[in-house]
Amino acid sequence: MNSSIRTVFVALPLLTFGSSALAQQDAARGKTAYEANCAACHTVIPGKHGFGPSLAGVVGREAGTVEGYKFTSALAQSGLHWDAKNLDEFLTNTTTKVPGTAMDLAVPNPADRAAIIAYLGTIQGPATAAKAAAAPAAPVMPRGAGPTQAELLAAQSNNRDWLYATHDYTGARYVDLAQISTKNAASLRPICIYRSDIPGPTQTNPIVYKGVIYVTVEKYTAAIDGKTCRAKWTHKWKADGREISLANRGVAIKDGILVRGQTDGNLIALDMESGKLLWSRKIANGDNGQYMSMPPLIFEDLVLYGPAGADWGAKNWIGAFKLTTGEQVWKFNLIPDANEPGAETWKDPKSLEHGGASLWTPISLDVKTGTLYVPAGNPAPDFYGDLRPGDNLYTNSVVALDVRTGKLKWYKQFGPADVWDGDLDQVSPLFSANVKGKKRDLITVSGKDGLMRVLDRDTQEMLFEVPVTRRENIDAKPTVPGVHRCPGLLGGIEYNGPAYNPKTQTLFTGANDWCGIFTLAGTAPTWAVQTHYYGGGVTPDSADQSKGVLMAFDAISGKVKWKKEWAHSWSSALTTTSGGVIFTGAYDNDFLVLDQANGEVLYRFNTGGSMGGGVVTYQVDGKQYVAAVSGVISGFHGGSGTSAIVVFALR
Repeated sequence: MNSSIRTVFVALPLLTFGSSALAQQDAARGKTAYEANCAACHTVIPGKHGFGPSLAGVVGREAGTVEGYKFTSALAQSGLHWDAKNLDEFLTNTTTKVPGTAMDLAVPNPADRAAIIAYLGTIQGPATAAKAAAAPAAPVMPRGAGPTQAELLAAQSNNRDWLYATHDYTGARYVDLAQISTKNAASLRPICIYRSDIPGPTQTNPIVYKGVIYVTVEKYTAAIDGKTCRAKWTHKWKADGREISLANRGVAIKDGILVRGQTDGNLIALDMESGKLLWSRKIANGDNGQYMSMPPLIFEDLVLYGPAGADWGAKNWIGAFKLTTGEQVWKFNLIPDANEPGAETWKDPKSLEHGGASLWTPISLDVKTGTLYVPAGNPAPDFYGDLRPGDNLYTNSVVALDVRTGKLKWYKQFGPADVWDGDLDQVSPLFSANVKGKKRDLITVSGKDGLMRVLDRDTQEMLFEVPVTRRENIDAKPTVPGVHRCPGLLGGIEYNGPAYNPKTQTLFTGANDWCGIFTLAGTAPTWAVQTHYYGGGVTPDSADQSKGVLMAFDAISGKVKWKKEWAHSWSSALTTTSGGVIFTGAYDNDFLVLDQANGEVLYRFNTGGSMGGGVVTYQVDGKQYVAAVSGVISGFHGGSGTSAIVVFALR
């Protein structure tokens, strides 16, 4: 996304601007205007670029796509198609139309602008007929590239790479690295910054393999050098359907293939080396309220993925797709069809059509048993439970599936018939520990209800359930006058979940302690395309009444080891290491290193943007680095700064 900044003009056919004779007059006048305003930087010779790109043959082109010219992110990411309106607005004032472009030009006279456009419309580019006639070559799948399945299976002990959104299949967010420790954390320094021009939702969890960082920002995917922050490639997806939300939380990689969900419901695969598109498959539909934001998980030849969109009345599911083609292998409905088990928990069959159950956070996998753990979110519509009587399976449930077939093994629901938008959103870390002399396989379960739990994965017995935020009016229901309730809409544990240190058997989590007043609508909501499916609303408490919470728990007993409160909300990831530190970040822009023993701050650095995304650690050439995500968090959570990755190392 970082490159030298220039621009390109795209014209429309001359018939757009009137008769042929008038167009010829405009073109003649336009050549003079072009030479006065544009020729110092651009040529009209096909393939020959000046300071700016050649303007030959650009009619109808997407902005920032002229072959052989490297554009900056300002233009390449503008999403503009040069129709008459966009081109005229660009010529009127380039920096107003495309903020961040270095081409500072204004052509105030409308007749001059029209003439320039007419002239450029006469300029032909290289012949393209042969290219159009030729059948597109089938993409070549990478061969001999990694990470391999063996590497993914060994990711838990891998201290060089970060191979899944939460580090490995267990989601522990723990790395056995101690070069950076409590003794020297104060000597950390930022060594490079990768900054885009996008002030959009920045919640991605970076993936790192062999020194290359793979990240997402809205519809963009980038590969970045983990030592220098130089972009190796950037891919921009052109949406082909309705887009509801631009938030994205990361990619998955295997065998040289990178997979991610897109804003328009497409699952896409890119070549990890070049960023070229290998395949795309439409698996979700914005017209049905669905969008794609969760990070995928890849196991063997399967990509595990599902849509979000409960707030828009989606009917969601989790599915498996072939890594090399995107072909669907299996699908499990998190909102059952009318003839499936669980449908009986929706007393009104019509309510199944828009029942919710978003997937928007990482999933986890027990490789030994082949069990996939899925966090199904809240039911829809929000707040208005009378429209969907019953327990509403499988919303707010841990759903355990056979990873190869999608067959249900077991489920456990927390908060049936939820009316508070209280998603269960975390099903990790997975870990094993001796409990009263017996080894037990455990799962951590948490979400926006402000509780953290540890369960036995074999028996579903709960070892403990402890609050991480205030809990007020938990058993009430929204009313027309309003009910003050904690947690509020943005409270509890959000999209970044707990971390686990196996050496100390300690769980760490951050949470939002933020309440609000929930009101019920006077009449039942009606579902409509691209409209929030709410049966009420929430007025959050003022921001100065909210706070962030960081806590450490004994992973066996649930006993609190320490608790720290912050003067702002919290949703940044936590990463723990054998060096005794926690890497994380705060809404106030600070990257933080904390002491695991007591939560004390060892180091902080202002990244220039809010921190609510991933924080990862890795090695390149034997040296430990930390990469932190910075930038605007979301429309709900707010924040500031364009999307960025800041990399730290010891000086």
